[in-house]
Amino acid sequence: MTRFRRTATAAAALAFTAAATAVLGFAGPASAHVTVNPKEAAQGGYARVAFRVPNESDTASTTKLEVTLPADAPVGSVSTMPVPGWTVATEKRKVDPPIEVHGSQLTEAISKITWTATGDAAVKPGQFQEFPVSMGPLPQVDSMVFKVLQTYSDGEISRWIDPPTPGAEEPEHPAPVLALAPAAAPGGSAAPTAAGTAVASKDDDDDEGNGLAVGLGVAGLVAGLAGLVLGGLAFARSRREPVVKA
Repeated sequence: MTRFRRTATAAAALAFTAAATAVLGFAGPASAHVTVNPKEAAQGGYARVAFRVPNESDTASTTKLEVTLPADAPVGSVSTMPVPGWTVATEKRKVDPPIEVHGSQLTEAISKITWTATGDAAVKPGQFQEFPVSMGPLPQVDSMVFKVLQTYSDGEISRWIDPPTPGAEEPEHPAPVLALAPAAAPGGSAAPTAAGTAVASKDDDDDEGNGLAVGLGVAGLVAGLAGLVLGGLAFARSRREPVVKA
């Protein structure tokens, strides 16, 4: 029995170790790719996002980042936040045919943003860097897929360009994806239903009735107390006054 228990315990430990190794082996590379944060924004609005770039190399530093904006989802305004030690350059492309954005015709849009490290600002092994961008109005599409090239000091290039496939596993080199949700309707929440209005009216009526009953009860109590006080005063006064004999 003792030998059986030891064997079962050892088998369980090996199984747990194998499972943990498999999970960590899968999660490790997947968590190291370039991402966009936050991962969701609203259609038609402006958003501040940041491309988060971890350094995967053990010996080389990240010296350049190239982000290509999706051609099928042009954005009228794109601006970058200064990153200390990095220069930034943008490229434009023609939008053909032009699209209307807030009453104006959009004929060209930013197609690519390139950050390049200067001096000692490169992202070193074991570090990450964020590159903030403000953009909008965001297009009326479900998502924006950004293709990214990450260049290292040794000449190696990581190509984060594979779009996601619904229902499939994450690709080996996934591209950053910004999900776009429909904008909220003006006024926030939807109008209440007729049933909800009726219930609310009934509740209001009940509250008013209860309030009226409570008010009348309090008024009656106050009146009763006032009568007791006046009666007590009259009784005390009658005892102090002399009795007049006939």
